[in-house]
Amino acid sequence: MSSVGSTPELEARLEGTFGAHLEAVCERSARALTACGYAGLLVHSGSLLGVFEDDRTYPFEAHAPFKVWVPLQDAADCFVWFKPGAVPRLIVHRTQDYWHKSADVPRDYWTPHFEVRTATDRAGARAQLPADLSRAAYIGDALPELTGWGVGAVNPRHLMRRLDYARAVKTPYELVCLREASRLGARGHRAAERAFKAGASELEIELAFLAGCGQREQELPYNPIIALNAGGAVLHYQLLEKHPPHELHSLLIDAGAEFAGYASDITRTHSYEDADFAALIGRMDQMQQALCAGVRAGVDWRDVHLKAHQLTGELLREADITRCSADEAVATTVTSVFLPHGIGHLLGLEVHDVGGFMHSPEGGDIPRPDGHPNLRLTRVLEEGFVVTMEPGIYFIEQLLDAARADARGRRINWPRVEALSKFGGIRIEDDLAVTRNGCENLTREAFRSP
Repeated sequence: MSSVGSTPELEARLEGTFGAHLEAVCERSARALTACGYAGLLVHSGSLLGVFEDDRTYPFEAHAPFKVWVPLQDAADCFVWFKPGAVPRLIVHRTQDYWHKSADVPRDYWTPHFEVRTATDRAGARAQLPADLSRAAYIGDALPELTGWGVGAVNPRHLMRRLDYARAVKTPYELVCLREASRLGARGHRAAERAFKAGASELEIELAFLAGCGQREQELPYNPIIALNAGGAVLHYQLLEKHPPHELHSLLIDAGAEFAGYASDITRTHSYEDADFAALIGRMDQMQQALCAGVRAGVDWRDVHLKAHQLTGELLREADITRCSADEAVATTVTSVFLPHGIGHLLGLEVHDVGGFMHSPEGGDIPRPDGHPNLRLTRVLEEGFVVTMEPGIYFIEQLLDAARADARGRRINWPRVEALSKFGGIRIEDDLAVTRNGCENLTREAFRSP
């Protein structure tokens, strides 16, 4: 596994921690299989998805349940076969094709822990599996061949739930990967900020981010959100304008990198030259760091979210955006006009990682707080969780119009909102690894690294 600036020290950490990681994956998979009545597990990396009425395919992305076993992100139709007590088997798809380059047989720090085989097609993969799969569970795309393969169950929810629940706690190996993803993401953000200060367009800023990370867009965990000026008010802004606006005011960039299948998710907001908006960004940064300081094992994430709204109410009042106390802004949902999304989510093999609402591996979900439908995490934090912390305030026309039309309108300083609307909004997002007594801020550490 290589990356921009990869070092022997990183390679040693990966090699030194992967064995224990795989052992943990095997142990929790074996427990889940036993609890659900299965004798084996077959995991599919995913299939290429064809473009409608064309012979092209969309960029491939390996399924997360596969990536937890092997850091193999770019090879479709591979399989991991696991039977408790045996060495896991990896079947790598190597098509005989001169149109595209076949996947290389992996030879890396993790391959000695697997029985590695190859197959030219799915039929060849099936031939390298046990003849009887009637007591095996399969996780992956619902392939048409599965009917003839005789698998016991396809994507059984009770088994997947147990596996998804366990993924929230990261192994030391996974933390190594997440730290590296943060390091690469921070390199990209530094490059993007330089491009913004030089007057670049949204597209040019993205290109600078990609160069800084040393990754192609399809290798990133998600398409970057790169919003100049009022575009920052669109939470998942998806455009990349090719020409800079006539006047530059601000940049909101939400972009991460990926390493060995693990994601970083980082957001920063920059002022071009407006001192007042820069001060507001600084105040949001202080608020975000105060929220980070309260993260530790045993904390209910719903309380973190509600605390964020209390602090947002204070920030809005201090910035003269609202004309009521923080308590009143929360009680009347004024804070939700400016902060309509959740304060954060689980992070790992997926940007919005699975298991955020699960009460237990056996069943049941933990509800969101009343009036906060967009929160993506409701669990009590445990040591080893990795979460994002992403407070923000935005000047969203649709939400502001609704507030203007009801009783909330008299609590908002509309001339101040109008003056700030050209900046779109502010969001600051860090990735936090939860510890027993606090958290490790993966993002801030990455920005502090050379």
